[in-house]
Order: sequence, then structure tokens, then C-alpha cells
Amino acid sequence: MVQNSAFGIDLGTSNIKIYSLADDTVTIEKNMIAIENKKNIFAYGNSAYEMYEKAPANIQISHPLANGVIADINNMERLVKFFITDISKGNLKPSDFYIAVPTDITEVEKRAFYDLIKEAGVKAKKIMVVEKAVADGLGMDIDVKNSQGVLVVDIGYDTTEVSILSLGGIVLSRLIKTGGLKFDEAIRQAVRKEFNLLIGQKTAETIKKSIGSLEKEGKGAVVYGRDIVVGLPVEREIPTDLINRCLEEHFNTIIDSIKVILERTPPELGADIFRHGIYLTGGASQVSHFSELVQQATGLKVNRAERPVESVVLGLSRVLKEDAYKSVAYAIEGMSK
Repeated sequence: MVQNSAFGIDLGTSNIKIYSLADDTVTIEKNMIAIENKKNIFAYGNSAYEMYEKAPANIQISHPLANGVIADINNMERLVKFFITDISKGNLKPSDFYIAVPTDITEVEKRAFYDLIKEAGVKAKKIMVVEKAVADGLGMDIDVKNSQGVLVVDIGYDTTEVSILSLGGIVLSRLIKTGGLKFDEAIRQAVRKEFNLLIGQKTAETIKKSIGSLEKEGKGAVVYGRDIVVGLPVEREIPTDLINRCLEEHFNTIIDSIKVILERTPPELGADIFRHGIYLTGGASQVSHFSELVQQATGLKVNRAERPVESVVLGLSRVLKEDAYKSVAYAIEGMSK
């Protein structure tokens, strides 16, 4: 009998992704919380993101996660409870929770993910952990139990995780602090330097996501910001080649990490990777030209995830639904099963 009330959670810095087994759905919300006067919760999720960079001084809007680990456990607990309550339509039942964690973090940081679910007041019966890269592989339809030598690169908001999977486990993994946020900051700095123009982080994110389509149309990105010289709001058109140039440095940082992992890969697994290619996923992996640059730099075929933002949570859904993959989840040492 399938345990009907179970959730798979992928906590990202930018988005929280939750799979509910009961109704077989994936919920994606911004992982943000808006606190009014330092105590009252004003908004959370997508509605908190709507207010970001627009809220008055008495409303603080923040990400409770930073660099792939929990930075503000109290607010993260509140968010998890809100989201699970919303998905359960206010009727919280005792449930199993499967949570994805990065591999290259400390045991203490891993334990924080466990404690988060335990303390969030969501009636957790059993809390299991799945390595994020393994969930990624499953979410991209790789048979992680049997496949040997699979290289997965997951580019998130704050971090990029480069991992080699083999036979249901992780052979090598490296977490670097470069991701979509760094891309956004690079765009903001370039626009400030070239045009004396201050733009918000949301604007930079919109530019980043639209580069590909703008290039096809042969247009620049039209942005609104504040002119530093005269201090007034203005509209400017930013050429796409400026954006591409400013992103290159961060792309190269990620490519260097991929090369380091490849250099440390045992030869037999290296042969498999040569056959399969690199699997690219994560929200920030979609930025225009990145996959081509990876292909040029490594000489390997690049497979792009069809649903890059959701690949981890889709992997967790398979762990919950398919008995063959139950064994990739484990309980953290010394904690209740």
C-alpha cells in the first residue's frame, strides 16, 4: 500500500519546490518571506517576491536560504509550514518527508535540513534525505541505480553543484558559490559601468532570462532604472553583446569546476561520461550560450534538462512513487526513521 501522505521537498535559495504524493502535483514558489516591523509575517512565497525592491523600510524581505544551506532556520520553518498547510488545504496529516540536500556540505548543515522539517510543525512521521545530484539524475530520466559515470551539473541561484553519479551513489561532488545571483549582479555592474544606470535585481534577472529571444529578434534589452548622474528615472536599451561579455567570467568559473571534476574522475567512469555527455540542469543553466560554451570547453555532448527548475523535485517524486528507487533515500545517522 502506497503511503498516501508524503512530500518531496527541494529547498532552493530562489525557489522552493514541493511534490505532494496525495495529489501528484509539484508546487513551485519563491523561497522568500516578508516580515513587517521585525515580527509579523506580511507575505511569503511569490507574493513576497512581488514586493521585493518595492517595500517600505518597515517590511524586511529575505531569503531564509543562502549558498544552498539554511541561513535563517526560524523563517524557513515558518515557510515550510505555510506551504505544506496550503498544499494540504489546511488539513495537515501525519506524513513522510523526503528532502534533497547538497552532497558537498557538512554533517551539521545536513542535520539542519532534518531539524527544519522536524521542528516546522508539519506532523512529520518519517524524514528521509536524498542527495540532490541523485534526485537530479532521476528527474532527468537517468536510471541512477544502474547507470555508471553520469556527470550532472546543477546551476542554482547561489550555488552550482557538479557531481559524478555511479550505481545510485555519488563518486565525486563539488559545490561552488556561483549561480544565477552572480549572473544578475554581473549584469547590474555592467549596466552601471557602461550606462551610469542603476537597475534592480529583478530587472537584471529579466534581462538574463530574455537574452536568447532578444538575440533572435536582433534587439537590445529595454530597461528602466535610475541615472546616477542626474538621479532621475530613465529608459535605456542595453545591447545583448554587453550582457554576454559580462557573464563570461562566471560561466568560465563553472566550466573550470567541471574540468576539475573530470580530471579527478577514474578512467572507467570517464569513458562512460564521454559516451553519455554532461547533464545540465538548474534554473540558471538556461542562460543563453552557456551550454554551447560547456560543449566547446569540454568537447563533450551537453544534455539539457527539459524542466531544469524542477529536476530535483521530479526525482524526489520518483523516489516516493517507485520502489526501485526507495534505496537512494536514507535517514541521517542517529535520527528517527
